[in-house]
Parts: sequence; C-alpha cells; structure tokens
Amino acid sequence: MLRDPRELPHSFGRRDAVRLLIAAFILVAGLAVGVAPDLAPSSNVLAAGTVAGAAVRAPRDAVIDNAVETKAAQDAAAATVTPQYDYTPTHAATIAANQVAALQLDLAPVDNAFSASKTPDALQVALGTVLPSLPAGARSILVGLDASGWAMVETAAEHVLLTVEQAQEIQDATIAPALVSQQMPAGLTESEQQLVAALVTPLVVANSTYSDTLTRQARDQKVAAVVTVTDTLKAGQVIVDQGHLISAADMVKIHYFGLDSSRTDWGKPAAWVALGALVSALLLAWMWRFRPEYWQRGRTLVLVGFIFLLVALSEKLPAGRAWLPYLIPTAAAGMVLTVLLDAGIGTVMVALLAALAGMVNGLSLELSTYVFLGGLAGILAIRKGERQHFFVQAAFAVTLAEAAVIGVFTLLGQHDMTGMLQLSVAAAGGAVVATVVTLGSFAILGNLFGILTGSQLLELANPSQPLLRRLVVETPGTYHHSLMVGNLAERAAESIGADPLLARVAAYYHDVGKLANPLVFIENQQSGDNVHDQLEPEDSAAILRQHVADGVNLALKAKVPKPLIAFIPQHHGTSMIAFFYGKAREAAAAPLGGMGTKAGREAADAVDPTPFRHSGPKPQSREAAVLMLADSVEASVRSLSSRDEATIRAMVTQIIGERLADGQLNECDLTIRDLDNVREAFVKQLLGIYHQRIAYPQNKIVEIESRRGRGLG
Repeated sequence: MLRDPRELPHSFGRRDAVRLLIAAFILVAGLAVGVAPDLAPSSNVLAAGTVAGAAVRAPRDAVIDNAVETKAAQDAAAATVTPQYDYTPTHAATIAANQVAALQLDLAPVDNAFSASKTPDALQVALGTVLPSLPAGARSILVGLDASGWAMVETAAEHVLLTVEQAQEIQDATIAPALVSQQMPAGLTESEQQLVAALVTPLVVANSTYSDTLTRQARDQKVAAVVTVTDTLKAGQVIVDQGHLISAADMVKIHYFGLDSSRTDWGKPAAWVALGALVSALLLAWMWRFRPEYWQRGRTLVLVGFIFLLVALSEKLPAGRAWLPYLIPTAAAGMVLTVLLDAGIGTVMVALLAALAGMVNGLSLELSTYVFLGGLAGILAIRKGERQHFFVQAAFAVTLAEAAVIGVFTLLGQHDMTGMLQLSVAAAGGAVVATVVTLGSFAILGNLFGILTGSQLLELANPSQPLLRRLVVETPGTYHHSLMVGNLAERAAESIGADPLLARVAAYYHDVGKLANPLVFIENQQSGDNVHDQLEPEDSAAILRQHVADGVNLALKAKVPKPLIAFIPQHHGTSMIAFFYGKAREAAAAPLGGMGTKAGREAADAVDPTPFRHSGPKPQSREAAVLMLADSVEASVRSLSSRDEATIRAMVTQIIGERLADGQLNECDLTIRDLDNVREAFVKQLLGIYHQRIAYPQNKIVEIESRRGRGLG
C-alpha cells in the first residue's frame, strides 16, 4: 500500500499483543537458561583468567596429576607431527600407467587426423576441431606440425607424463607446471616443448594423498608417549600469589583442595534476566515497528529469536574469562540475518547483543564496542552473500575492526602489548569461526525457514534450470520477454532499495505457465496466426488466466522455492485483461449500433468484468509490485510505433497510473517516491535497449555479411 515511510505499519492490536507476549516469554525463558552457571556452586573470585585478590596457599601436602599441563604437553607433542601421506612406488606406477593411457586416448583423434587427412588443407581443418580444451597458442603449434613432428611430440608427451608421475612423489599441494618442464626431453624445439606441456599438464595428478588415518596414528603415538605431569605441593606453599593471574593449571590445584567453592550470588542472574527481557522487548518492538513483514511471519520471527537466544547464551557461557569472550563468533548473528533477511535487522541484532556482552563481562565497554563494531563490519562486507568471496571479505573486515578496537582500548589502558596481541589472535579466530558458521548455516536456515538466499537465487537464474531450459526451447518468445522483464525489474528494484536479484529471478519464472499452452500467447506465434481470432473474448480471457494456475503447478512440480512461486499469481494481481474485456464490450454494443449509441454503451457497461480479471492476490511485496509493472511495461513498449524518450515516458507513466488507479498496489509497501524512482529506472533502461542505431552504408552491410559468411565476423 502506498504510504509515508514514517507511518506506523498498523495499529497494535490484540493479535500483536498475544504474539508479543508469547515471543517475549519464550525469549526470556530461553535467556534464563544462561543463569544456571551462576546458580551452580562455583567460585566467583578464584577462576581461571581472574586476578587473585589474596595469596592462595595449599592447605596440606599433595601430589596432584595436573590434567591441564598434561594436555598442554600432549598438544605440543601432537603439534610436532607433520602431515602423513600414503605414497608408494607401486601406487605411483599404477597412476602413471593410467594417466598415460588417458593421454593416449585423448590424442587418438589427432593421430586419426594425421592418418586420414590427404591434403594439408584437410589436415588443418581436422586439427582445428580435435582437443577442444587445448589453448589457442598450443593449437596453432599443433596445426603447424607434420606427421613426423607430431609423432615426436606425442612420444615426448607420453615420456614426460610417465616420468613425472612415476619418478617422484607428487603431493596434493605440489602439482605445478614446473614438474612438467623439468622432465622435458632434449631435441624438441621451444614451440614443441610448449605443445608437450599443454598436452601433459592437465593430466598430471597427485600420486600421494594426505592420510588422516596415518596422521592421527602418528599423533596418537606422540600423545601416548607424554608422561603425566604432576605437581608436588607442600602445606602453606603459594599456589597463586596476590595480584597474579590465575591460570587453568592453577585452577586444577585450587579445585583439588576445594578452594573454589562459594555461595550463590543472586544479583548477577537477576541482572541478566532483567537486561535480557529489556533487550528482547526492544528487538520485538523494532520488528513490529520497522519490519512488519517479519513480525507477521511466524517462521521468520522464530528464526530471529533462535539466533538471538543462541548467540546471547554463547556470550554468557565464557563470562569472566580473560580472552574467551573475544573468541565467541558473535558477528555471525548479524551476517546470517543480513544474508537471509536484511542489514537492518542484522545491525539491530548486533547492537543488542553488544549490550548483553558488555554486561556479562564485568560491565566491559571494550567488549560491547568490540562486538558491535566487529558485527557491523561483517554486515557491511558480506552484503547479501551472493558470492563466496564476500565471506572472505567479511572475515577480514571483522578481524580488522575487532583488532582496531582492542588496540584502541590497549592504548587507553595499561599498554599491555602482549595481551593486545593475544586478544587480536582470539579476534581473528572468532572472525574466521563467525564467517565459517555463516557460510555453513545460512543455506540450511534459509531452507528450514522458507527464506530465499542469494546463492539459491543465482542458482535458480542459471539457464540450465529445467523450467528455464524449457522456456528457451518451447517458448522462445516468452523466454525473451522474461529476460527483458528481468532487466527492467532488477533496475527498478535497485532504485528503491528492494532486492534486485530476487526481482530479476522472479521475472524469469513469472510466465512459466505459458509452457502449458505456448501458441495461445502472441510472442510465441511465429506463423502470424492468432488462435484468439476464432474465440469468444470470454474464452480467450479464460485461457490467459489459466497460465497463472499452470505456472504455479509447474513450479511446484519443479520444486521451485515457494517464496518465488508466490510471484507467479502476484505479477498479475487482480488486474483486468483489458484487450479482451474491450472486445467483449464492443461485441455487446455492436447489435445496438455500437459504442456510438446510448443503447450500445449501456449494453457494453452491462458486460460483467469478473471473468476478465485475474484471480490475484495483489502484489504483497515491493519486488512483486515492481515485477507487475515491469511485465506490463515490457509488453506495452513492443507495441509502440515510436520509441523516443517522450513516447516511452508517457507509456510508462500511463501504465503505473493505471495500476495505481486499479488498486493493484494497495497491499505492497511502496511510496509515491518509490514509484517515481521506478518510472525513471524503467525509462532509462528502455532508452538503453531501444536506442538509435547507426544506419550503415549498403556497401558496409555487404562487407559485414560477407565476413560473417566466411566465419570472420
């Protein structure tokens, strides 16, 4: 519906109140799980990573097996083990024989070309088609060889491949062109060597593979050889002196003597629950106010709540540790929501999680800033996650932002450079984990909660998709129309801040229903015969309406995601099939003197418009509204006799005005400013498509056609 963007989405009714109460209760109850560690018997003073307020002494003599120090020694021993590989000469010989056989099979067409070709021209033509993956430079060398030269190159290629594969160990990471050049036999020219390298290099494979089993066995042997580390203490001996940091190894001794027991502190659990309730309420209120489409969709609300609870509880678990909170991948929350929903909800989530992180870690302003700025950097870098390199960029951005925060607070504090480096390493690890979590979970969460992701949309936009392939083959006119609509919709969606990729992919699938009956649509009537000339207007309208239902059925059978299927009925909404409605009115008025008489006009007005309207629903999103307008504009522009700017602008303005007057845009979130931007985007795109072309002289046209005929143009 057209509205002012500052306007409330709707009044807060009883249904919203019930939804708020249920969601808030679930979130607060989930956050309450985080108070369990505070209620359990544990030390609030003596904990790893904290500073001892007083000297901690051993109450009696003891010999203690220190699992922490033992584990550290075992880890250090395991770290000395290098990766183990499964190379054997016999296995290498087998691989070499197989690769040489593959090379011979690949080169058989070349041998046939030399043996079968009677003339140099025939040989040149034959050699131009063999080995399709051969680089152009190498092919030119091949074409210039005679039979004896080819025999020398072929023999050399087999020798080089056999030698490379059999003479040395080739691990996964050591495959390189240098392996081939090192084994090149003498007697070949530089160009022949280049051809041999081009033939052999693609067939060089590893003959030694990393073995996880052998590596693990070697590490297990190293670990088993480590002797258990023991600490011998005398009564009164200092375990941790006053003002010193308590290590995990110190905590083993402290726990052995039971010095870490304390009473339950109810203040921190109460503060956590209270702040959690406030944060939950703000999150829900923001969604109701600024994202009503998420607020009304239960599955999306569950997704946001699930991510919030999971990350909030993960922040609570390491509270009080010196560096562990910096390793928590909090940035993943903002990045996942940005990829699945939008950057706005991701930013709000990161801000609220930053407030919780600072509270549970000793009222740390540093940690709050760390979480917020790191999460914001990830959101800015990851965009919509359409490309995998965006995730790599996000990892670097999060690392840099978090390391900068650590550096700033180090300069403001005690200038502990060692601590700064340690925390920076933890930040880098957390950034990598956050990126890996985002990359590994967004597709799963998208499928689970019915949300289309950028990678899914890119896959669906591939012309090799079954439905799109059918459109290309069976309805080329409809396919071309869909591509044009996609270009228009993408440009318009981008101009109003909607999802351009979603609009473009939806345009590709919006008319798949025409596959059920292609020839009733004019863009597929190549013969010029229009079946509608023989039908009643009502029958023609029914046929056109049917392509929407057929499209939904075909998309469901092809397992197209349901959010994308929703665009198929919405792209027509409840709009009028105006052409056939007009024919029906003219037919009703004809016996009474036509539309020029009063009786004819009355008869025309009596025609029921219902059979000539699509069933809807009307567009429910900005992308669906843009698709409806782009579809109408593209269909109309082809009927224009003149395609100058004034004509195109008038046509686009008329279509938008008609859809607006017909109420087709009443249920989507578009503003008047959005429609202005959409109109300008359409006009610019159409002018780019239908620009004036240079009128070539006749002799130039003949030259171009001649070049094409010879395969040169």
